[in-house]
Amino acid sequence: MSYQALSPGGLDYLPCRYGHSKILFRGPRRSLSDPFVAFFGGTTTYGKFIQTPFPDVLEADLGTTCVNFGSLNGGVDVFATDPFLRDVTTKATATVVQITSPRNMSNRFYRVHPRRNDRFVDASALLRAIYRDVDFAEFNFTNHMLQRLITISPERFETVLDELRSAWVARMRLVLSQIQGKSILLWASDMSPEDADCNLDAEPAFVNRAMLEEVASLATHYVEVVASQEAMAMSINEMVLSEMDVPAASKMLGPSVHNEIAMALKPALQSVL
Repeated sequence: MSYQALSPGGLDYLPCRYGHSKILFRGPRRSLSDPFVAFFGGTTTYGKFIQTPFPDVLEADLGTTCVNFGSLNGGVDVFATDPFLRDVTTKATATVVQITSPRNMSNRFYRVHPRRNDRFVDASALLRAIYRDVDFAEFNFTNHMLQRLITISPERFETVLDELRSAWVARMRLVLSQIQGKSILLWASDMSPEDADCNLDAEPAFVNRAMLEEVASLATHYVEVVASQEAMAMSINEMVLSEMDVPAASKMLGPSVHNEIAMALKPALQSVL
């Protein structure tokens, strides 16, 4: 294999906190007293296994401070419920919001961990009534739980999927409406919304074009990046990771894709800075 590793533990992300937030963001910690662009998102924005994630690429290119508020496995619940992040948008020159999947957010059927949104906490009485044949105590992660529900009954899962999509639209509209300054909504994936729509393995899964159209009007700009095949083919070889990380990293966007994201975002950011 030709992937690189700086140490047995891979990259040092210099995790840090801001204000009273309990969320660990990627460091180094930045000053928020000067003009800056805020980047909200999940693992892609955080840049797991990536030495220079796209916010850093943009900072070097634009000469503007870009603060990475991405969080590992974070979803829309992180942006919607953290008081510090809501306040950040009043100070930021612009806020970039990466689209994340509705599977990792609390809804009428189940709750997720408030900071690690991929962690399944509990199923509601309503979901237990729909899936009486499922023992929800065996699940720790939303993806595992949802895959089981699909396998057991694709027909019953349609009810769950409708709830996830409806809750996601409402939560995203709340997030975007709370941003005081300019905002950019970002789709960053190796699939188009049409291909990711019903694909549980996609990131972001279960977000379709109609949902995007419902929320995009609340943002100043919408930027859609579908990674090129050439960039995806290079991903694993460009990452910084240890051998045990390879299975997880193989599903993520590599440095060449982060460069594509930065180049796609650049015109939108230039227009609002």
